[in-house]
Amino acid sequence: MKEIILKKAGEIFLKYGFKSITMDDIANDLGISKKTIYKFYKNKVELVDEAVCYFHEDLHKTITNICGVGYNAIQENFEIKKIFKEMFKNSDDSPMYQLEKYYPKTYKKIIANELSVFKECITNNLEKGIKEGLYREDLNLELMTKFYFSLMMSVHDSSLYTYNKNTMNKLEICVLEYHTRAISTAKGLQILEEQLEKNVIN
Repeated sequence: MKEIILKKAGEIFLKYGFKSITMDDIANDLGISKKTIYKFYKNKVELVDEAVCYFHEDLHKTITNICGVGYNAIQENFEIKKIFKEMFKNSDDSPMYQLEKYYPKTYKKIIANELSVFKECITNNLEKGIKEGLYREDLNLELMTKFYFSLMMSVHDSSLYTYNKNTMNKLEICVLEYHTRAISTAKGLQILEEQLEKNVIN
């Protein structure tokens, strides 16, 4: 039951935001009493913290599985991007921005974790792309990793962007294109164009 609550809470928070959703909303959606939730979580702050951590771990497993399929480096990034497109398809606002504003302790913990986890994923992708002849051999891997991570996180900054339906997807595709064009060989740019045709932004 605890895992069921975590999973459902994560889905609801992602769809409707962290601020407006109450414990009653989650209980009603699950068809259980609020008391059942309180058996496992003493308050909403604790539920948000554990739900976000659970969701983050599940996301990392999914990305790791994609990386093991055997896509080339550029296609791999677009396949990973599809996960985030699905995640944010109903979001009018950035979940990360809301998390930072209303649950700063959880936000800081997640950002620290993301930096370590996704730093490895990005670096591995860069090394793979170089071996495949899709990325330039003269890349500074540490800098490129930090640049890409920083760019991806910037799309969650509401002081820079105004959000509506599908904004997150459009921004992330633009960041991925910007990043890939900056590091690709001629061969890589050809594959990038093919991927962009398949992932037209509506």
